[in-house]
Parts: sequence; structure tokens; C-alpha cells
Amino acid sequence: MTSDPSCIFCKIIVGDIPSRQVYADDKAVAFLDVGPWSRGHTLVIPREHVADLVTDPPQLSAIGPAIDATARLLVDKLHADGLNLLSSAKPVAGQEVFHLHVHLIPRYADKPGLRNLIGPDPKAAADLDAVHAEITA
Repeated sequence: MTSDPSCIFCKIIVGDIPSRQVYADDKAVAFLDVGPWSRGHTLVIPREHVADLVTDPPQLSAIGPAIDATARLLVDKLHADGLNLLSSAKPVAGQEVFHLHVHLIPRYADKPGLRNLIGPDPKAAADLDAVHAEITA
């Protein structure tokens, strides 16, 4: 398994940087985003370092089961009304951390549609510990 010692997500995987992990298996780790766009915004990343979803070796199919399990966990535990899935590949698409990651963004009836999604939600950011406890209970 490859790792990049300068990658923030690789550091999270090995425990050098703390995270609020909500799911893990042998292929992937899922943790709360520290700049959430909504309550429960979670990142799913492969344990193997790969830059994005179009760079070799392919990893998206390897983390598919983790994406599925985490999405269902978020909807169930947080009573989300829906969910957005997002992954950006390359700088032109807005990718900022060059380790494949998939955003799972729970959606709630009081903030429907994409126009109400883009950008950090300060209230969700202030509630990370409580959200983590609710998901992992």
C-alpha cells in the first residue's frame, strides 16, 4: 500500500493527525470534514494514496463499499432527508487535497437544492463533536 508522508490524508490514516472517524474498513476511512457544508459532512478516502479518481491505480471501486456504508450510516443516524456525493479531480475541478476523497454531504429539508449547499456552514462546524458522538453511538 502506498502512502505519501507529506499528504494530510495519509497522516490522518496513520493517526499522525486526529480526525473524527465515523467508519473504517481495510480499504477506506471516513471522517467528518472540519469545514462542513452541512451537518455530518463526511469524507471517504482510500487507505492507499492516489491523487484523484482519474489517476492510476484506480481506487474508486475499492472504496465503493465504504461510500455506501457511510452514506447509509449518515442518513440513518442523522435523519438526513437526502445526500449529495461529490469528488473533484484536478485543480481545475476545485481539488485542493491531492488524495482521492469523496464528500458525502447530508441534506436536510430546511436547506434544499444545490444553491443552498456550496460553502462552509459555521453552525455545522461548531457542532462536530456532537455530530461525531451521534454517528458513532
